[in-house]
Amino acid sequence: MIPVDALQVLLDTICRHYPIAQDAEITLEANPNNINRTFLKALRRIGINRISIGVQSLDDSELQLLGRLHTSDEAIKAIQMAKEAGFGNISVDLIYGIPERPAKVWERTLYEILKLEVQHISLYGLTLEENIPLFQLVEQGKLDPPDNDTAATEYETASSILSQKAFGQYEISNWALTGCESRHNTAYWLRIPYIGFGVAAHSFIDGKRIANTSVLDEYLSCMAQGQQASQTIETIEPDMAIAESIILGLRLNRGVSADDIQTQFGIDLYSRFAHPIEECISLGLLIRNEDTICLTPRGRLLGNEVFWRFLP
Repeated sequence: MIPVDALQVLLDTICRHYPIAQDAEITLEANPNNINRTFLKALRRIGINRISIGVQSLDDSELQLLGRLHTSDEAIKAIQMAKEAGFGNISVDLIYGIPERPAKVWERTLYEILKLEVQHISLYGLTLEENIPLFQLVEQGKLDPPDNDTAATEYETASSILSQKAFGQYEISNWALTGCESRHNTAYWLRIPYIGFGVAAHSFIDGKRIANTSVLDEYLSCMAQGQQASQTIETIEPDMAIAESIILGLRLNRGVSADDIQTQFGIDLYSRFAHPIEECISLGLLIRNEDTICLTPRGRLLGNEVFWRFLP
């Protein structure tokens, strides 16, 4: 929704003040109803080389339930136009766990997306929000509430279909062709520092989580006065840093390395967390492979059952 000339000013400013790698991943998120050929070509011209499109579903009745402003045809056309504009790294978001969805509709959506030859797919479980029609229908008893078992089945179906089509799962919610794994998503799971600019932006710097104010007028006032616009600062204490490294690392399919934990924090992973590790292994949620612990397929479905056990 940001005009291209404003995006160019933003990128030029970043490049003036920070060293940017020649092959930097520069992603823009967009909804299908905000995309046209002129816009996409302009994005490529100013250096944006990856686009993430909020498709969510390719069924028009589901899109209406979700309160989306686009149709399935518009979503397909948006992906096609992105390819024509020269984007070689296209990601799409899809939602699983929509109530009363026939299995064939979910499978058809996945196969249609794969036919479009995108490089990255993110799958997110449905979250009911008050401002969407689906919430009202569930509240009124006109539609069944989301069912965890159905959501789990759809997740497993997607995992199976995507793996057959050369999409590797590298994180609980993300699949990609080799070499197209999202760099910024991966940075979050590895607790690599990042900087957020703008109203409501978040940063992780020097072991602190910083959130800019989400009130636009307040943000603009701070900028005009040369003041920080940070709203909250959370300092991550050592025990929580260890827990975060394990919890976030377990989201990645490659899991958590005992050597990495030893290097970062000077502790032995298997001694410090012997009980939760053994308990999760016995429950079929974790597997130990030489130097690493990883979630099992069942563990990915029940990640929170693993994660809380590592909290201080």
